[in-house]
Amino acid sequence: MSGLHALLGLGVLGANLLAGIWGAIAWVRDTASRAFWYLLRGAQIVVVAQVLLGLSLIATGRSAPDGLHIVYGVSPLVIALVTEAMRVGASQRELEEVDDVHALERDEQVALARRMVKREMGVMTVGVLMIVTLALRAYVTGR
Repeated sequence: MSGLHALLGLGVLGANLLAGIWGAIAWVRDTASRAFWYLLRGAQIVVVAQVLLGLSLIATGRSAPDGLHIVYGVSPLVIALVTEAMRVGASQRELEEVDDVHALERDEQVALARRMVKREMGVMTVGVLMIVTLALRAYVTGR
């Protein structure tokens, strides 16, 4: 394993753990957190960089310690993509409960938006915490 690949692996762990903890706290406190979304996007960027670096190492002839390392290494990207799709679905379910958003009073629209953001944060928080567990496994199999 290259030193940069190991360092990025730790970055995946740290960035996703931070986003997961931040998201969980905001969700429990029932607050919309703008910072969570920045942390989440940063964590996703690190995941993409790590997967691209890992695949480039394989493409240049380096071998992975074992097949599981590749599975655990690519899975965080899959989880990130799946949770993004689930996030959209969570918002859609919230909207399905309302006949006409524009007919709602302003405070009802704000409450709806907050419920949507909270659902989305919940989905994405679970996703990043899943990524933490997969990244831990990838790190352990790569040692």
